[in-house]
Amino acid sequence: MHGLQIGTDGKRRCSWYGNHPDYMMYHDTEWGRPVSDDIRLFEKICLEGFQSGLSWLTILRKRENFRKAFQEFDFRKVAHFGEKEVGLLLQNSGIIRHRKKIESTINNARRACELIDEKGSLAAYFWSFEPPLQERPPKFDYETLYTFNQTPTSKALSKDLKKRGWSFVGPTTAYAFMQAMGLVNDHLEGCFCRKEALHERSTFILPQ
Repeated sequence: MHGLQIGTDGKRRCSWYGNHPDYMMYHDTEWGRPVSDDIRLFEKICLEGFQSGLSWLTILRKRENFRKAFQEFDFRKVAHFGEKEVGLLLQNSGIIRHRKKIESTINNARRACELIDEKGSLAAYFWSFEPPLQERPPKFDYETLYTFNQTPTSKALSKDLKKRGWSFVGPTTAYAFMQAMGLVNDHLEGCFCRKEALHERSTFILPQ
């Protein structure tokens, strides 16, 4: 079936995982599963920003390094980072040493704190952007399913975040975030994970 691939374990998956063990684990256990934990939501949108211009596999393989470098993505702690911490991060070969992306993560941590003061949680905010089931990116392309799509809802999320002062949150980044965090289920029909993700969403309690 178009867009699917049978793995060495005989299971049919979305083909973007490309037989990479790291990708396979991520695809099978994380991608498309609904998340309500504020720390994980913040981590993912920041890592999507770091991915800009790179492959997600590169970021995924450095994720534990990122977590150590950014205080497990506790935005309350990251919000207090200053030029000293930026300098140390620029020397950290375990992460992507890109000044603007590092500074963006610190900025976004501060904006996250503000957002929680207003909305109560990041989860309540992000899940308010869950799109209608029928929404698909224009000219939806299964071969570039993970990286090159955007929708009216992802554009709206991106626009609102930017208005609130967030950075590195364009509409394509926002859509990749929505895919990963379960706001949309883009596991293809025939992928064994699709039904699992649908079941998890059916029992998921929307954050208030």
